[in-house]
Amino acid sequence: MNLRLSQWVLFGRMLLRLAASAASVVLATWPAQAADWLQWRGPGREDHSPDQGLLKSWPKEGPRQVWLFQDAGLGYGGYSLSGDRLFTVGLRDEKEYLIAVDATQGKELWSAFIGPRYSNGWGDGPRMTPTVDGERVYALGGMGLLVCAQVSDGKVLWQKSLVGNLGGVLQDWGFTESPLIVGDRLFCTPGGERGTMAALNKNTGEVLWRTTDLKDNAQYSSPIWVEHGGRPQVVQLVMQKFFGIDPANGKVLWSSPFPGKVAVIPTPIAHDGLVYVTAGYGVGCKAVRLGGANPETVYENKVMKNHHGGVVRVGDHLYGYSDGPGWVCQDFKTGKEVWANKSLGKGAVHYADGMLYCLDEGSGEVALVEASPAGWNEKGRFRLSPQSEKRNPQGRIWPHPVVVNGRLYLRDQELLYCYDVRGK
Repeated sequence: MNLRLSQWVLFGRMLLRLAASAASVVLATWPAQAADWLQWRGPGREDHSPDQGLLKSWPKEGPRQVWLFQDAGLGYGGYSLSGDRLFTVGLRDEKEYLIAVDATQGKELWSAFIGPRYSNGWGDGPRMTPTVDGERVYALGGMGLLVCAQVSDGKVLWQKSLVGNLGGVLQDWGFTESPLIVGDRLFCTPGGERGTMAALNKNTGEVLWRTTDLKDNAQYSSPIWVEHGGRPQVVQLVMQKFFGIDPANGKVLWSSPFPGKVAVIPTPIAHDGLVYVTAGYGVGCKAVRLGGANPETVYENKVMKNHHGGVVRVGDHLYGYSDGPGWVCQDFKTGKEVWANKSLGKGAVHYADGMLYCLDEGSGEVALVEASPAGWNEKGRFRLSPQSEKRNPQGRIWPHPVVVNGRLYLRDQELLYCYDVRGK
């Protein structure tokens, strides 16, 4: 072998070693079989992470920060993940955008316009979570522009205004709903005289039906898909009632009164024939048992007065922040309080691998707590850093935590954080 050839051989071996090293780094930071979080509250909209093998306690300084993306725009949008892509929404200057980020590195991939600036005294910008369906992603601007874009490059395929095209009514805090997609249909809540809810063809945006026998204005909750007695239905909450809709034709299957005030926000929870809703402003919670046009009220009380941080069901118990008593564990079947604790301020909750990820909306503290009816058993805490200097003085850190693929995602306005909670 001559000298020149041997040099090329050595050079080639070096490149192979570098490539292998780079590949090992990528594999070490991203799971070989990545899970997806395609919509608001994840699979089934239950807010249960699919992850296993996560840390059961955190070091004093908290989990390791993997990356920080600093241009997510203003607003309170959540995040969905498909493969190695994360999707969120945010306000930049006078426009709202759907934004795609490389979830492995925290680098922007593309953005797509989803409407003009939505302004509010509690902070401007969009407040929903994008819904991913195959090669398409759907987002809703605060002013009601519903956009369908390509996952690959953000090209807008169709758009509809919930106000201009569907006759919806803009409420005080704008449109915050995360569209529900099942099969070839997208379900959303424009509200107004043409019908509270609508089903659209997810591929074209064509309106398939409106709930002509229900014309309440939209609130801020997102619908869920429920199957009971072999019959599917879409369940949604508005100011004075919650109800089930036939997804085939938009007919109201049942309705139950609910005394909402100011704003009703949390997503309904359904399990084993029970449908549970809650709201803040002193309202409380209610659960009904499905069966006929007038479902039986199982309980209605003020144990859980959840403003907008959400509630998760784990087995036969519910966990969330209740205005007044603090963090509460409630019996799902009876509605009775199991325990209450004020170790952490008001905020949002998420469930993963036997643990609750609790966020204090004021301080930016995040606590890891066992999901147990035995009591509040905290296993670690840290404070988000840095925190946004662009946050409206009246606003808080309202986007909900999400754990997927061993990563904890959090957000404070334009700052999007990624932490390693697998620790491997």
